[in-house]
Amino acid sequence: MFAVVGLGNPGPRYEATRHNIGQHVVHLLARRAGTELALHKQTNTHAASVRVGVAPGELGEQVILGISNAYMNVSGGPVSALMKYFKIAPENLIVVHDELDLPFGTLRLKRGGGSGGHNGLKDITKALGTQDYVRLRFGIGRPPGRQDPSDFVLAKFSAAEDRQIDVLIDEAADAVEDVLTLGLEKATQRLHTGK
Repeated sequence: MFAVVGLGNPGPRYEATRHNIGQHVVHLLARRAGTELALHKQTNTHAASVRVGVAPGELGEQVILGISNAYMNVSGGPVSALMKYFKIAPENLIVVHDELDLPFGTLRLKRGGGSGGHNGLKDITKALGTQDYVRLRFGIGRPPGRQDPSDFVLAKFSAAEDRQIDVLIDEAADAVEDVLTLGLEKATQRLHTGK
């Protein structure tokens, strides 16, 4: 069994911000599976059990989709609780998150590695006791001028970015489904080279 977790902050105030892009990808995956995330009190998340990337009538891979009900910087507790509750190994976790170090709209897959200053990843790694999980990095670019990065990630996308965001969220959801159905290596090749 796999888990796909989208990072972000709870509540309507943060819903449309750059920091919450991971949650939008997970919500789209749920819609594609014909469901919605529901409150999962035992783990302080909203979650759904789905079959991802399969044709109607096929079984496919069972996947737990989730978003934390806690703030980004303390994502580790809810994500760890979700993994334990559903007995999912860390290597079967995919975390979708915003990435300052990639240009806007760039999507990259990787397994393991540091947090790159991302406090959500840092807290998940601490809670799980390992960096050995897959990340889908959704590039949001660097803040303009001298804008503080923490203000930038908590702001809404620009008008120009907003016109592209639905297509990019769709591509990100495709990349997650590829990891689940093709494996990380083939999914990475398809995402990074288009083949």
